[in-house]
Amino acid sequence: MMGYGTLASLPMLRDARSRRISSFDTSGRNADFWVFEPGDVKTLGEIEGPGCIKHIWMTIGSREHAFPRRIVLRAWWDSEDEPSIEVPIGDFFGLGHGIRKNFTSLPLTMSPQDGKGFNCYWPMPFAERARFEVQSECEERFNLYFYLDHELYDEAPHDVGYLHAQWRRQNPTDGWVPEEGLSREEIIRRRGEIENLDGAGNYVILEAEGRGHYVGCHLDIDCFAREKNDWYGEGDDMIFIDGEPWPPSMHGTGTEDYFNTAYCPRQEFNAPYHGIILYSGTEQWPFKGKNSLYRYHIEDPIHFRKSIHVSIEHGHGNNLSNDYSSTAYWYQTEPHKPFPELLPVAERLPRPDEPQYEPFAK
Repeated sequence: MMGYGTLASLPMLRDARSRRISSFDTSGRNADFWVFEPGDVKTLGEIEGPGCIKHIWMTIGSREHAFPRRIVLRAWWDSEDEPSIEVPIGDFFGLGHGIRKNFTSLPLTMSPQDGKGFNCYWPMPFAERARFEVQSECEERFNLYFYLDHELYDEAPHDVGYLHAQWRRQNPTDGWVPEEGLSREEIIRRRGEIENLDGAGNYVILEAEGRGHYVGCHLDIDCFAREKNDWYGEGDDMIFIDGEPWPPSMHGTGTEDYFNTAYCPRQEFNAPYHGIILYSGTEQWPFKGKNSLYRYHIEDPIHFRKSIHVSIEHGHGNNLSNDYSSTAYWYQTEPHKPFPELLPVAERLPRPDEPQYEPFAK
């Protein structure tokens, strides 16, 4: 029915009908975009199924600051009342902080020029219908160009999950290092002694209920406070499956380890399943500012039968206070657990870039 996206499967003939919904100028002229005024909410397309979204392309004509965080993308499957996708549009396409930047992964890319071409290849099956909506919370007008490439079938796909995507932010995380009066030596000693035996204070990437599998996330961290040891990567990932107690079935060894890198990386790197899209540190402040990492479980999805709780420490024992945001992607049966209410636009905007710091006194 749905087929596979691998090169080896391309010769296989399938009983599918290819279709597209786009922003092309139906008058035959060249105004191939939709205009969004501040506050507009528009349905991009409603597709009667059964079918599957195979590819989404978008680009946005705007010069407004952080507009990828001001515009929200939503999608509904079949007859559900609540969206299964609700994410600021830039974050949905793989990069946070309200910016665009060239990068490549298997399911998501931002393409030249300077990340202006957004692409998504997550398969999105549906049995009855699919609906996509874009909401503007910008202060200025923008133009949206888009393709929704999809297939239609005679029969609904069997035993498949529906794509879900959810954005979260904690700004700042609740760390203990900012307590006054701690010397560098005291911080190092305390970090070595602290124990995290339940994950209760971790940053939460995803909480879902139902049957499905988690297929990854990108994590966007802004290190805005010089906290005497600003390396964020000591935080372990902890993935609790089906309500299990601590220790979880999947417990990691460090943030950079979960994202398949190593040893406090300071280099940008893109691969099909993992990478570092953005690194903003300096020699004097190695992890200063905005960092973005991704890990997509394409070959190794994480399965759950009842529930899943994906979290990560913000520093060892959650010692650091930084700006954490993330987008999680997963497939599951419906109905899904209600999403947390999306933060208002003022609370979604990125923090201003921090100036260079004054070195600590020795």
